[in-house]
Amino acid sequence: MRVEFIGIAHTSDYSETNARSGPVIQPGYLRELARAHEESGFDRVLVAHSSASPDGFTVASEVLNATERLGVLLAHRPGFVAPTVAARMYATIDAFHPGRIALHVISGGDDADQARDGDFSDKPTRYRRTDEFLDIVEREWSAAARFDYDGEFYKVKGALSAVRPASGHIPVYFGGASADAVRVGGRHADVYAFWGEPLDGIRQRIAEVQASAAAAGRSVDKFSVSLRPIAADTEEAAWARAHEILERTQERAGEYVGLRDTRQAEGSRRLLGYAAEKDLHDKRLWTALSKATGAAGNSTALVGSYEQVAESLLDYVAVGATTLLIRGYDPLNDAAAYANLVRLVHEKVGDDILRFRASAAA
Repeated sequence: MRVEFIGIAHTSDYSETNARSGPVIQPGYLRELARAHEESGFDRVLVAHSSASPDGFTVASEVLNATERLGVLLAHRPGFVAPTVAARMYATIDAFHPGRIALHVISGGDDADQARDGDFSDKPTRYRRTDEFLDIVEREWSAAARFDYDGEFYKVKGALSAVRPASGHIPVYFGGASADAVRVGGRHADVYAFWGEPLDGIRQRIAEVQASAAAAGRSVDKFSVSLRPIAADTEEAAWARAHEILERTQERAGEYVGLRDTRQAEGSRRLLGYAAEKDLHDKRLWTALSKATGAAGNSTALVGSYEQVAESLLDYVAVGATTLLIRGYDPLNDAAAYANLVRLVHEKVGDDILRFRASAAA
């Protein structure tokens, strides 16, 4: 087994600590960032989604054209594009870049952000819609004959795609912490994605997803954990940088805290709950940045030397993570520096993953 590493694709030099300078789309920066991830040994980069984001399919194509082997995890919100059309869009990218595109399904945790694009459905409705959306996408990718579908949200008659994934299927990553998310993800996910909770929280989440999948007559054995490593040559230097990042994040918090209603997102509520308990969990999972940002997304950090952070990443592998989605607060420079983490994790996992997990469980 090889641990998969996913980074982040930004179209400009922007983060919680950096105000954007210049236009939202800076093609040269995106290409440089993509190549930095490829050179550091990442497997994919995430192209995220919000109601204000640049078009993800265009960004994904730019990343794929700028690199040779790097893949893209392209986030998509069901409900705005017909599932047959979305399936062909992904399959078309796959035809030009075989095996390098994956679908990250985000049903939407914030009513206000959904409404900005004209969707006024509530969360339970969105997850029922996602269930149907993925039913149709998967049939569009695989059906050899025309098919019909008659659901609550989608009705299709005589659908058949002329373009299908080269391998027959495009990997489906799925995010969400609510009971509805776990139910739908258990039916469809190839990889289930979690934010960076303490290890016991990840164990709990994995068990919930596996139970949901079993109830649907299938299994899910691939899991992603998203973290924000703050690593340096020494532990002291890493903590100095961590406190600098926290200070700068707090200074700029008024620009983005509250733009997303995290009260509706179970994943955000869980992170804020851990942050309320204490700032530091396990060996070095630091939650102060979750508190500072209102946990509006991936916001828990691992702080320490490169060797210490790699050790903590391996702890997540030991409890079942197969994918590590890591991104920093200085996207380009961190993508280059994370080569150390990618290398250290791969060296330590190797062929010993089963022994490693068994010893961790004991």
